[in-house]
Amino acid sequence: MLSEPRSGRLASWGNALLAGLVSPDDAVLAIVGEDAVHRVEGLPGESGPVGLTLGLGRLRALGVTGLRVALPAPGHPLGLSGPPEFNKRALEAEEAVVCHGGALGLVPEVFSAGPAGDEHVEVVWHCLEVREAPPADVPSLGEAERELAEALREATAVLSRLDVAASGPVAEAAIDAYRARAEQGRDVLAPGYPPRAVRVLELAQRVGLLTSVAFENGHGGAVSASEMASRTAALRPVERTARRAQVAAYNAFVEERERGR
Repeated sequence: MLSEPRSGRLASWGNALLAGLVSPDDAVLAIVGEDAVHRVEGLPGESGPVGLTLGLGRLRALGVTGLRVALPAPGHPLGLSGPPEFNKRALEAEEAVVCHGGALGLVPEVFSAGPAGDEHVEVVWHCLEVREAPPADVPSLGEAERELAEALREATAVLSRLDVAASGPVAEAAIDAYRARAEQGRDVLAPGYPPRAVRVLELAQRVGLLTSVAFENGHGGAVSASEMASRTAALRPVERTARRAQVAAYNAFVEERERGR
């Protein structure tokens, strides 16, 4: 699981832009991040791909008042509401943005461009119709925070028992990179989000990193097939909890505004 999915950046800074809390330039800069360029394709009223600034402005004109995140996985349509075509595209990408106030959704397609040795990342957000319905399996912030506290204890115990800390330099580099970002005091959410959402997202990213290291960077102390299966069984619910909490945090902006009406 990405510690900071592109859909999260788009929803977070897109919400701040729609609410008038940041400028278009600042929002686009934060959304693009280290990528070269983002475009939006398939917007109603547009004949071809457009830049993010125009794309977000078009969404506002179409009645969109907020953006929610979906982070689906096989067997877990987290944050999705249909129809099947959109859900399928979102599941393939493992993320999507669902518009509030307009029956539209955005799914990213990420690809490399440029000559060998000088490649850069470009992203196209495909705009598709969505079903206006409550998103699947998204907890409240309070529920997510309680679940995460328990998940972090479980993840720490499992990783310690199976010696994931000994997974090697790749795992250590991933952890060091996360710590460096945290020490830089980066904004995990755009202006306008409640402090609890920031707290939940930071914890969810920590838990997600731990499980990603366990799944992707060697076997650690789990040297037998049964031990590896045991680790997977123990960490799957933890990873699921971290994804649910990320979605709850990113979606808190829209949920808070809806409750305040």
